[in-house]
Amino acid sequence: MPKKRHNARYSKPQSTAPASLSSSSARNHASRNDHERPSVNQLLASLRRTRLNGDTSQPSISVADLTAPSVPPQIRVILSLPETPAPSPVRRPRLLPRFDARGVRLPPGPPPPRSWLALSRHAPRLQTSGLASETCEQRRLLPALYTPGVGSLTDMLLRKIALDWAFQRSYNVYYLHVLPDRLRMALVSYVTVIHESGLSLSDLKLIFLPQAPENADDGERDDRDDNNDGGGYGPLPSPSSLNEAITHLDLSTSIGKSLNLRELSHLLFPSSSSSSLSKAHDSPVAESWDAADLPTVPRPLLPNLTHLSLAANSETRPLNSWKQLLGIAPHLRNLTHLSLAFWPLPTLTPNSTYSKLVTPQGQTVQAGGTNPYSHSLDDDWSEAILVLRKLSESMYGLEYLDLTGCTAWFTALTASRDGDRIDWVGAWGKISHLVLHTGYGSQRPEDGNCVGAASEGGRNGELMASVNTARRIEKDIRTRRAGRGRFITVERDQVET
Repeated sequence: MPKKRHNARYSKPQSTAPASLSSSSARNHASRNDHERPSVNQLLASLRRTRLNGDTSQPSISVADLTAPSVPPQIRVILSLPETPAPSPVRRPRLLPRFDARGVRLPPGPPPPRSWLALSRHAPRLQTSGLASETCEQRRLLPALYTPGVGSLTDMLLRKIALDWAFQRSYNVYYLHVLPDRLRMALVSYVTVIHESGLSLSDLKLIFLPQAPENADDGERDDRDDNNDGGGYGPLPSPSSLNEAITHLDLSTSIGKSLNLRELSHLLFPSSSSSSLSKAHDSPVAESWDAADLPTVPRPLLPNLTHLSLAANSETRPLNSWKQLLGIAPHLRNLTHLSLAFWPLPTLTPNSTYSKLVTPQGQTVQAGGTNPYSHSLDDDWSEAILVLRKLSESMYGLEYLDLTGCTAWFTALTASRDGDRIDWVGAWGKISHLVLHTGYGSQRPEDGNCVGAASEGGRNGELMASVNTARRIEKDIRTRRAGRGRFITVERDQVET
């Protein structure tokens, strides 16, 4: 029996979709979900917007945690994206400045190795120079003398110039006199102490006198002098005009070693040269005195000199001459500050202390004014008083007198011999500061380099005796003045009683 055929158009649909239809529908659903899900950039942008708007409902996220790349400003404007906040600055640990033992701030960075400082060829000479070290013959600077700070650039330059003075004096021969006035005064002080040979007369000429070039002939000099217009050099000013601002002259330890007072007097106070006198005699006789070309008296090299240091040390102490000092003293009437530290006993015949003469009558007399027993046994200070009186009559403008290390003749300052004594009321009535230090400083007794150094017991006894003598001198001077002179202060060593 034949089978019945059914029409497929009216058949019941399948309960499951075909494989082809199921795969296509899944792809369409996934693509629709991908379009609806926000991207990573959108999520980061929403987080930034939430953080900037202060919305606390959403979890906060730190800017540092965002790894999104930066967006150019044009694209940020198109997409309405907020500005990316700048990252917070990184706080580095603060390094405290380092200071040395003197309180000077050290340069940044690690300190130099010790080997650099210990093995440096310049370290020993720069550190042990006379300006920085304190010895028994401690160098006392003149009041108000310009001294650059220790370790400063000016201090190092002046020290270097003083150490290489033999080279500097020949290489910079035409430029030393053009230095500023206060640097020239400081340079003299540095050279006289640091330079081994001291300061000589030629060195003072290089610093205070202009040096003409040796290769310049007379024609060039005449052309330069005759050219007085604005573009020419014109005549050079006189040395006295160039040194009007020089007020301090520190010649410590140079007098007697490389310079004597007679040479210094000829340099500071020149007299009329013989050439000018001969020229005046050879010139024809003028019709009147007004038309005559008379020689002029030259001005002093340092017309405003007020502070002078002639301090000595153990080497130059016996070489200082009171006779030469009395010869230059009349020219120093404007002097207000004088240092005679470590000078010997005031005498005009230092080599005749132990000499004797035989008179025609056969009597033996002392050759000099002072014998070995004049002070210890006879208490005779007549020659010392005479020398100091002559000095006071010439330097009557002194206000400051430094006699450090002159303990051997402190007694002569107030001693009297047959009514003759130093006039502390008239001639030296302006002195208001008198320095009577023993001069031991910080040197130890066992070093044996101090002036009059002895054992510790003898040194302490001499120190106490000098301090008591200084107190008595101060009291005696104040009693003599009694309101007729300035009030005087005697500076002395401080000892524990």
